[in-house]
Amino acid sequence: MRIDIISDTVCPWCLIGKRKLEKAMEARPDLDFEVYWHPFQLHPDMPKEGADRKKFIAQKFGSEERAKELYENVAAAAKNVGLDLEFGKIKRSPNTLNSHRLIKWAGTAGVQDEVVEILFRNFFIEGKDLGDTSVLVDAAKEAGMDAEIVADLLASDRDMELVAAEDQRARQMGVSGVPFFIVDEKYALSGAQDSDIFLQVIDRIEQEAGSTSPTP
Repeated sequence: MRIDIISDTVCPWCLIGKRKLEKAMEARPDLDFEVYWHPFQLHPDMPKEGADRKKFIAQKFGSEERAKELYENVAAAAKNVGLDLEFGKIKRSPNTLNSHRLIKWAGTAGVQDEVVEILFRNFFIEGKDLGDTSVLVDAAKEAGMDAEIVADLLASDRDMELVAAEDQRARQMGVSGVPFFIVDEKYALSGAQDSDIFLQVIDRIEQEAGSTSPTP
């Protein structure tokens, strides 16, 4: 069963949604799932060098106090799925274009989900700057990709326009926030839905497939 996920590497709800989806998939061990990650930049106008995290989120949410309150709520939701997010470690809000390029190449290498997981860990647990090329190269290497090739690709403009076009296509589809899940190219789910919701959709697809199977 194909599952397409539109997300951003600096979106905590995308990581939370990933955990909830994984729980649902684990509950259906008889099914084969193919997960594909697609780019969406929450802040496409972010400078290439990124921005100071405190200043950026204070401006985004109106004040540091409001931002702190919102992130405390996110951290609480994360704990419910076994995640301890370390927002205090994050010093830079990065431009995520290069991280999405890496995820695209990871798909070709067959380690896309692994790279996505590493990038989420780098940012939300370890507070690393995803705009730092060395962080991305290290993530690629950890996932088993060729670090030298990835470094060369990141130093080029390879697939920048392609990733930007994918982002734009998602917006044209009506996606305005992430995570956004498309299950079996039929059903769309917006947000970090509970595992039970994913299971309902998965089961419905299976039932529909069964009802349309030819009688032997």
